[in-house]
Amino acid sequence: MAKAKDTVSRTIMVALVLSIVFSVVVSTAAVMLRPAQIQNQNLDIKTNILSAAGMLESGASPQEIEDTFARFDVRLVDLDSGTFVEPSQVGVQDPMKYDMYKAASDPEMSTNIPSSEDKAGIKRRPNVAKVYTLSEDGELVRVVLPVHGYGLWSTLYGFISLEGDLNTIEGLGFYSHAETPGLGGEVDNPRWKALWHGKEVYDDNYSEPEIRLVKGGVSPDARNKEHKIDALSGATLTSRGVQQLVNYWMGERGFAPFLKNLREGEV
Repeated sequence: MAKAKDTVSRTIMVALVLSIVFSVVVSTAAVMLRPAQIQNQNLDIKTNILSAAGMLESGASPQEIEDTFARFDVRLVDLDSGTFVEPSQVGVQDPMKYDMYKAASDPEMSTNIPSSEDKAGIKRRPNVAKVYTLSEDGELVRVVLPVHGYGLWSTLYGFISLEGDLNTIEGLGFYSHAETPGLGGEVDNPRWKALWHGKEVYDDNYSEPEIRLVKGGVSPDARNKEHKIDALSGATLTSRGVQQLVNYWMGERGFAPFLKNLREGEV
């Protein structure tokens, strides 16, 4: 009987020791791999920004992506005033380290959106957002803006890129969502994303955003077709969500004040 008890005790002790050893190994691995994970996350964001901007070369190496992205200026913008703010005002030194989505959950760094105005279904909006601008020979040629909003099953996170006129769309892409594969998930389809290229967000007066996703497709002779894109087949709610999130972020509660200031040389 004593021998049996010793065996049970010994088994428990061995299991406990192994649990501790494995916990230490897993924790150590997580700590050691964290810098690489952060680096990969940053590279993925930069890749998606370049893709939206039409500047991602097929098969580009990580270093080539980093070099191309380095041409962009990364700035922080107060969404209400449409003016630049210093990173220190939001508690960071490097604007790339500012997380606008984390800020949106902080009541002191965000604004509650009344349901009547919450077209994108995001509930809260950060007071400060991150923007990416590219100039060549003193001329603005690209502005890439982060956008997000609710589709059918999930919040879609992505980027929209505008040409130097701050109206013509260069590209739109989403890097995170959980929409239905083959339906709403077709937001990832390169052929559908290509339909956004050359479309215009605003009318000639740069008033309200005019983007519309059209069920059944846009006919060649459609009125105001410069603002219209084919809706996703069989994904009405996802299409509506994309339309609403784009128009929200291009509107007065989003980046419109910043784009207006940029257009008029005020920032």
